[in-house]
Amino acid sequence: MPSVLFVCTANRFRSPIAAALFARKLQQERVAPDWSVGSAGTWAEPGLPVIPSPKWVSDHLKLNLDAHKAVRIVGGLLAWYDLILVMENSHHESLRVEFPKIKDKVFLLTQVCTGLAYDVPDPGVVKGDTFLDIANELSDLIDTGYREICLLARQLETSNAASNRQPHS
Repeated sequence: MPSVLFVCTANRFRSPIAAALFARKLQQERVAPDWSVGSAGTWAEPGLPVIPSPKWVSDHLKLNLDAHKAVRIVGGLLAWYDLILVMENSHHESLRVEFPKIKDKVFLLTQVCTGLAYDVPDPGVVKGDTFLDIANELSDLIDTGYREICLLARQLETSNAASNRQPHS
């Protein structure tokens, strides 16, 4: 089963939104049961809900994130997923340095979806971009890059399965 982890800083807006949008797309394509989709944060405070609120997310994006609780990145979590999509280049660099065993499966979301490497802004940090602007950007990225995400996740799943069958010295 292919698996995709979306990563941002706090796991309270960008990564849970991206994961929910991707999961919804998988459901629309009728392949959701064959996939595992999650989200986590590099500096997440475990257990916190989405921001600005689950109701805002539901009203504006038609996504139900009532049960979402922030999850912090740990090595075991990263090892479990085939593909790890990050929101910022700093996430990409830090995960690859801190967890070198997973470096070949960490990619910048924008680069996979559009071929261009740029950060998806953090609404808690960047002035000017609203939650809705960033949510719409994530929606566009998932719509545009859905096929590329699926293809890359399947390739990495196959590669991971093959390396797990190899004898380890």
